Amino acid sequence: MARTRVLVVGGSGYLGQHLLQGFAGKPYDLAFTHHSGPPQRLLDAIYPPPFAFHVDLQTGQGFDAITNAFGQPHVVVNCAALSVPRACETDPTAAMAINVPCSLVKWLSSFGDSTTLLIHLSTDQVYEGVKSFYKEEDEAVPVNMYGKSKVAAERFISSNWPSFVILRSSIIYGPQTVSPVTKSLPIQWIDGVLSRGEGTHFFYDEFRCPVYVKDLVNIILALTEIWISDNKQMQLVLNIGGLERVSRVQMAEAVAACRGYNTSLIKPVSASSVNRGVNSPADISMDISKLKESLHVRAAVGELKTLWAVAHNHFVTDNGCPLTEITVNGINLLKLNTVVDGKKV
Repeated sequence: MARTRVLVVGGSGYLGQHLLQGFAGKPYDLAFTHHSGPPQRLLDAIYPPPFAFHVDLQTGQGFDAITNAFGQPHVVVNCAALSVPRACETDPTAAMAINVPCSLVKWLSSFGDSTTLLIHLSTDQVYEGVKSFYKEEDEAVPVNMYGKSKVAAERFISSNWPSFVILRSSIIYGPQTVSPVTKSLPIQWIDGVLSRGEGTHFFYDEFRCPVYVKDLVNIILALTEIWISDNKQMQLVLNIGGLERVSRVQMAEAVAACRGYNTSLIKPVSASSVNRGVNSPADISMDISKLKESLHVRAAVGELKTLWAVAHNHFVTDNGCPLTEITVNGINLLKLNTVVDGKKV
């Protein structure tokens, strides 16, 4: 029996690298695309090394090489995107060309066999940000070009490919990749500025549900395994967030608590006080009930890490910072508003 072939589009990026390492050791043949060059450290870290292909997503150049050397994948995970909102605002043409996977779907269609599962990474920024705990059924009303390009991608995929899962992911955080990426990583950036004793502004009125990268990888692995075992068409749109609705201030407080930094370095400000050159939704926290109910991946979802648990495990301090004692201003950060199955816990 032929082994399952998995292609990670954008495999040299942050999520892509973690995902390839997650797939390693599974009974799959792996391949990934890159835009600027394959990261050698990643290739060295995975055995057997995955196939690496240079692909231009705007033109589709490079997909033919995958056809010839790898064949039609059974599963494609599309992590590639122009994901910096300001860059999308500056160059909306590039944002649409890269974020709407026209060339990818056209290539998949060329096989004449539409059985491939397409797992596509979308964003919480498809939501307007005027309420808390969005559900997938809520209207997508993006306030910036990044969100608009992602909504366009979702609509294109649902209209042009029969088997898909669209994952509306929040901020992704976690350890650096084996081949370091240049993008700023949330916890590491916060740790960097606080460790230097720099007073830094953090927004107190923008809320997200940051998701731990390894939790996201485990969910994608579970989706892949369910699709392979059930051999049924999938058409799903899922919120993918962590367990907490948190502001940037609360993220910084979690790092400070674990590292023993002076919390006076954290300067709460309103998001409206800073001109970032792009509109940003205020509250795009998400309800993840459908993730559990639709996929029955209760083990994967039930083990989702809290931001505070990850920060604790990531930063080992002399003081210990026991998990049950991560407290700021008398509030146990592990008990902040969490919504699962539509209920705060």
